[in-house]
Amino acid sequence: MNYETQILNTKYQQPDVYGALSMPVYYTASFEFPNAKAMSDAFSGRSPAPSYSRIANPTTTHLEDRVRGVTGAQSVTALNTGMAAIAHALINTSEAGLNIVASKHLFGNSVSLMRDTLGALGVETRFVDFTHIEEVGKAIDDKTCALFFEIITNPQLFVADIQSLAELAHSHGIPLMADTTVVPFSVFKAKEQGIDIELVSSTKYIGSGTGLGGLIIDYGTFDWSQSPSSVLHARTKKVGKRLAFTARLKTELLTNLGALMTPQVAYQETLGLDTLNIRFNRQASTTQWLAEQCQSIPQIKRVNYTGLNDNPYHELATKQFGTLHGAVFTISLESKEAAYAFIDKLKVIRRATNLFDRKSLAIHPASTIFVTFTDEQRAAMQVDDTLIRLSIGLEDPEDLLEDIKQAVQ
Repeated sequence: MNYETQILNTKYQQPDVYGALSMPVYYTASFEFPNAKAMSDAFSGRSPAPSYSRIANPTTTHLEDRVRGVTGAQSVTALNTGMAAIAHALINTSEAGLNIVASKHLFGNSVSLMRDTLGALGVETRFVDFTHIEEVGKAIDDKTCALFFEIITNPQLFVADIQSLAELAHSHGIPLMADTTVVPFSVFKAKEQGIDIELVSSTKYIGSGTGLGGLIIDYGTFDWSQSPSSVLHARTKKVGKRLAFTARLKTELLTNLGALMTPQVAYQETLGLDTLNIRFNRQASTTQWLAEQCQSIPQIKRVNYTGLNDNPYHELATKQFGTLHGAVFTISLESKEAAYAFIDKLKVIRRATNLFDRKSLAIHPASTIFVTFTDEQRAAMQVDDTLIRLSIGLEDPEDLLEDIKQAVQ
């Protein structure tokens, strides 16, 4: 079945007593059991019944099941933010003495997570340019536990060759992990490209700004007996070579770190899945048209969008993502002052962070998302003061264009 049909026909784990067409929200911390054995079976994993909502909740599980069905994943884990998804995946894969090879063009908090938080725990991160495959190869050694990158970087909008990265990673026995938030799984098939662990901020296209959430999608394609992580290697002897990552995530990290997605957000995101593809098509089509129109506005010095024919990543992005390149593009103005003035004059586009809300959003990345980085660090990451990031929503395209035109005057 195609996306829309399949996403609307995922069955509940147990039939609803009233036959509800929308999965009920289970606002509860605990669950009652008929007897001691049933309780023991739930806590030991011998039955799929939820034991406690910090570990599993039926509403959250249904969201996971729907995503698993349309992606063909081995397992899906829903967490309370996109950053939680990235953090859990990297913690699960690494340990003191190991290293992660990561793109140097990442969202600011992804960088600080690896550089500062994981660094303090003894995990090294080697930041390199993932658009140059030879740089990635030189950074790998026998202690490398993961390759991590964004399929379209935020906000630089660089694109790496995913299949080449997958071949490189797997030739060294390393899992390929990717933040795929910019292009949703309704159109981007991560498993076919060679990605082992897909990470999604479901806050974005799925939730469309109604709440915070993140997804870890494990395709079961990596042999974890090859991992330099002693913990994951040991797990393979208990659960098998393909299940070790998910087994540790579900039975240890969810229990100990307590970041499972709440049932309230899971319900909202379950509804969001119903219209995900429809909204993405509208938002990405509007973004393509707007980016093309902005090229003819003289005050705009540069328009950066992979959907543009003259973009250096256009051919590769089209090969990997198809004809729709996501709902975010950037413009560069003459100066930081011009960028601030533009943002202040906006009337339709909102001055706010986040991506892929139903409403269009504008932000000055250098002074917000990357404000904790030095000028030299921002320069190395190619985030300059003239750059404005525009996330495009569901408004009328003509109205958005008129707003941009009046704001640059």
